[in-house]
Amino acid sequence: MMEGNMFGNTMWAGHWLWMLVIAIVVVIPAWRICKRTGYPGWMGVLILIPIVNLVLLYFIAFADWPADKTGDRNG
Repeated sequence: MMEGNMFGNTMWAGHWLWMLVIAIVVVIPAWRICKRTGYPGWMGVLILIPIVNLVLLYFIAFADWPADKTGDRNG
């Protein structure tokens, strides 16, 4: 019947390309938001990790931003 493969042959090369495009579309704005708030830009990569992305959003929304203290908002 399915010969032990539950999903069949669904992992084609275009799938990985599509996942890369979506990751780039999501990470770039998150990176810029982190930089503009005064946090390191690499924190934007955390947006790709389930549950951690929600924690990151709440952290950015409710934490005191270092950029507010220094007056630097250009990122």
